[in-house]
Amino acid sequence: MPDAHAHEAFDVRPAGPFSRWERMVAGRYLRSKRREGGVAMIGVIAYVGIALAVAVLIIVMSVMNGFRAELLSRILGFNGHVFVASSPASGLDTAALTRSLSGLPGVVQAAPVIEGQVMAVGDGQVSGAIVRGVARDDLLATRLVADNVTPGGLKGWGEGEYGGDRVLVGERLAASLGLRAGDPITLISPTGAATAFGDAPQRKTFIVSGLFSVGMSEYDQSFLYMPIEQAALFFGREGAPDFIELRLSDPDRAAAVKSQAAALAGPAASVSDWTERNAAYWGALKVERNVMRLILMMLVVIAAANIISGLIMLVKNKGRDIAILRTMGAGQGAILRIFFMAGAAVGVAGALTGLLLGVVFCTYIGPIQQAVEWVTGARVFASDVYYLSRIPARIDWAEVLQILGWSLAAAFLATLPPAWRASRLDPVEALRYE
Repeated sequence: MPDAHAHEAFDVRPAGPFSRWERMVAGRYLRSKRREGGVAMIGVIAYVGIALAVAVLIIVMSVMNGFRAELLSRILGFNGHVFVASSPASGLDTAALTRSLSGLPGVVQAAPVIEGQVMAVGDGQVSGAIVRGVARDDLLATRLVADNVTPGGLKGWGEGEYGGDRVLVGERLAASLGLRAGDPITLISPTGAATAFGDAPQRKTFIVSGLFSVGMSEYDQSFLYMPIEQAALFFGREGAPDFIELRLSDPDRAAAVKSQAAALAGPAASVSDWTERNAAYWGALKVERNVMRLILMMLVVIAAANIISGLIMLVKNKGRDIAILRTMGAGQGAILRIFFMAGAAVGVAGALTGLLLGVVFCTYIGPIQQAVEWVTGARVFASDVYYLSRIPARIDWAEVLQILGWSLAAAFLATLPPAWRASRLDPVEALRYE
């Protein structure tokens, strides 16, 4: 009986994969100093490279997501989603058609619009501009504009005979013309009232009722709003708006509403939606985003390749230790797992650090932009070039998880060749010259 108890007390079962002793040896190799045959410096370089690559990939993709979302919200907030246009000769009753279109499912606003190009003359300055003629109620329903008008700017706008003589001017356009609220602005249109000799140029002076700023320089620099009655008189288009603009509760349903609007308007009208008007722009933005993602993903792979060189040196320096472990009973699988964990630990730590850096940077990108501009004294995001006044960032967590998975996969795959080489090391050859 005592012998049986003694045998039972010293009965040690074989350790399973990724057991404690394998993790302990992998951690010791990873922390070993240079004089002990470690490759701490290469490990640090690989860790920093992966962390920076992952952080940059998250930051760039989040900024591009934010850039697209901001542009989309402003473009769809300033413009309509579906457009129904017809020529004056078509004979369509635009008022009745507008009422019918406003009753379509998902349509929250149907507004007749008159648009025309003019030459705007201010305080000794001249600039091209686009006049958008809309009804007062339709302007108030366009929240992106109505909510960003200078205080008192809408007072009296659209009131009086033919809508009055007050206009809303984009903030940047007003600045380029040297105008403020209450100043006169002269508009010159190449087309006006029809005469026996053709369309006569039209020139008229209006009062700047207020300024608006939608945060997109392309609109703030080019547009001004005029009551639709005054615009019809100014451009000679009474009773014939250029198009009817539909706004939807869900812009993604534009294609479905477009077909319903086309059925209502008939063959005399042409119907388009916002995806068609901006197809080239959004297509180019999508291609740029995909190419940027591919380039930065390759950067992660290059950073993970440092793990290979570090592990190869570690395997070479630890050849004697590997031989001793093999003679003590460690199998090839155990050696492979030890060196796999040593390399994978660098990749996991780098990826998680990069994830943290990227998310924190995107969260506080506004204060970071302000701090950089304050230190350098220069704008790092010129609104006249990028259309927006600040750097946008929108974190897509599904995309972040994809980036994290890609970086971990790259790190794991980079550890396999040197780990496999270590597991195939012949202990007799390793100890021959020791």
